Amino acid sequence: MARIAVAMSGGVDSSTAAALLQEEGHDVVGLTLQLWDHTELNLAAGKGRCCSPADIADARAVSAHLDIPHYVFDHSDGFMSSIVEPFVQAYSEGRTPSPCIRCNRLIKFDLLGKMARGLDAEMLATGHYARLALEGDRPRLRKAKDRGKDQSYFLFDVPIRRLANVCFPLGELSKGEVRATAERFGLAVARKSESYELCFIPDGDKDAFLDGRMGTPLRDRQGPIRNTAGELIGEHDGLFRFTIGQRRGLGITSNAPLYVIDMDARSRTVTVGPAEYLESRGLIAAYCNWISIPAPEAPMTVAARIRHRHEETSATLTPVGKNRFEVRFDVTERAVTPGQGVAFYDGDVLLGGGWIEESLVES
Repeated sequence: MARIAVAMSGGVDSSTAAALLQEEGHDVVGLTLQLWDHTELNLAAGKGRCCSPADIADARAVSAHLDIPHYVFDHSDGFMSSIVEPFVQAYSEGRTPSPCIRCNRLIKFDLLGKMARGLDAEMLATGHYARLALEGDRPRLRKAKDRGKDQSYFLFDVPIRRLANVCFPLGELSKGEVRATAERFGLAVARKSESYELCFIPDGDKDAFLDGRMGTPLRDRQGPIRNTAGELIGEHDGLFRFTIGQRRGLGITSNAPLYVIDMDARSRTVTVGPAEYLESRGLIAAYCNWISIPAPEAPMTVAARIRHRHEETSATLTPVGKNRFEVRFDVTERAVTPGQGVAFYDGDVLLGGGWIEESLVES
């Protein structure tokens, strides 16, 4: 059996993954990263946010219960520079970032992989809901059995070399089965609630978080809100308060519903309009990464998902430059958002994905 390092967040998923691997006879080691200084957030114990002191304590307690070694490494400075600062920068430029995807690439499957090797582990395991197998010289990454918990979308940016020594023990289980398994092992976290907020914004107040980290005075963030005719209908205090498709919190009044349809970072202009302006026939995807197939060299049909939990849509993928692809939907899609990720599937197989650079709107 192998020596496997399990990325333990203190939640039920990673804890159950560790228990299952130990049951199979593997030599299991627990590995936890402290990525954020939660003292400034004044978190209450047991808040249940990823990487909080309470979560680290839970990971340590589970490791003690399973009688496996547990190591905690502080990577808060690196997390700030590689995840938090680019997150703030993207919002300041009128884009809507996906920090969890970036974290998977740079932290969970890069840094943790190196740390696992440093502990003489042959494999790195995580609590992700996805299925992974090696077929030939490439990994084949598939959606989880539990489609409601499937996290394959968040893995499209992980380089294939990082997946060569990775396993996902929960890929064939439903969330209910995971909790039942955790109870069977007597894990105290079996009924621990899940966190749906970003680990570094535990109260969910994204605007307040960004407002304190923009590094520019208010006057240099303010800008106009205009309608599709270019008429000034309001003002705003920063592009970071908006995202494409947003309707609430615009700070303007209108007889008909208005949505954010565009943001211009140079002029700091937010453009709003009726819902039909959100419809797009495609997008340009940049910095694409391919997992289950080599990078396509000719047009091909894929199922494209433009955000997590979004229903996939049939599209034609065409190379238009190095790691850049034009994606043309068979039917229009709403609120294609620059800065977000787009994942490409063939059935339940994740082919790869990229970052949405721009929306394609036909006149």
